[in-house]
Amino acid sequence: MRFDQSGTRTCYAFSMKVVASNRRARFDYEITETVEAGIMLTGQEVKSCRLGQVNLSGSFVSFFQGAPKIKHLKISPYKYAGKLPDYDPGRDRPLLIKKVELEKLEKASEEKGMTVVPLEVRAGRFIKILLGLCRGRKKIDKRQKIREREIIKRLRQGEI
Repeated sequence: MRFDQSGTRTCYAFSMKVVASNRRARFDYEITETVEAGIMLTGQEVKSCRLGQVNLSGSFVSFFQGAPKIKHLKISPYKYAGKLPDYDPGRDRPLLIKKVELEKLEKASEEKGMTVVPLEVRAGRFIKILLGLCRGRKKIDKRQKIREREIIKRLRQGEI
């Protein structure tokens, strides 16, 4: 626990800042459930994440021999770190998830049309990733979503 300026207790989860989000995933997929997971990073990757140098586009979670790994998550090298000759920004990184949640996600991802996609990267004391269990949207659904958004926008502006 931690205390803020007024003396009340706050939790670290509330003091976490969203440093990167996958907005395209929220449009392309219908999110049925979300899970927060930790990620194993090197020291310079943590510093780079806190600066917001993370790219979630095209990344996904795969389960290999029961271990979840995030693929194609790109973390730029920390600019103040020394030269790292063998550093790969898009390497596979292991995730840290509770066993019950891991089994649930793995079973659900084996269903047809379901996938696990990272939605947000949060930085605080620890670096956390918000994972979404998603089902792909069809083109018709995407168009409907765009129409709904435009109607809401017009209502706010007072055109309708």
